[in-house]
Amino acid sequence: MNRNSSTTISAELGLRLVVPQQTIVPLVASMYYSGKDPYAVRMAFHVGTDEPVEWIFARDLLAAGIESRQGEGDVQVWPSPVSCAETDDLDVIGPHQAGGKILNIELSSPFGQAHFEAPAQAMSAFLARTYQIVPAGKESSYIDIEAELNDLLRNA
Repeated sequence: MNRNSSTTISAELGLRLVVPQQTIVPLVASMYYSGKDPYAVRMAFHVGTDEPVEWIFARDLLAAGIESRQGEGDVQVWPSPVSCAETDDLDVIGPHQAGGKILNIELSSPFGQAHFEAPAQAMSAFLARTYQIVPAGKESSYIDIEAELNDLLRNA
């Protein structure tokens, strides 16, 4: 078990929620990564005054989605050179700069579907920080399999 496994990093990310009329709603998501759960990135979407809505993504899915379309079913991620909701005010929430690559994140659940646009450069920077904690391909060495199995059996 690596000493970095207890390290947690977080970041705030400005997103755009794309609604069906091709308009945008700016919002903020908090991203979290912990060496204790080395395969996952948690993202909490702040969508009003209620508690944030949290989704858990495979770190590899987000990283691969910056380069090409990834995912099936409930979560799909893909890059695009520009926003699908073209607007003259590209600086609505700051991180989306003209000419900046966009990371599209589409989520589906029984409660509905949402399409978010995130600045790919900011996502890449966050992911680079996660790889400093747990290098790509080394995730399994950060998991204590015996402890995980004991927890599963205890809760069964």
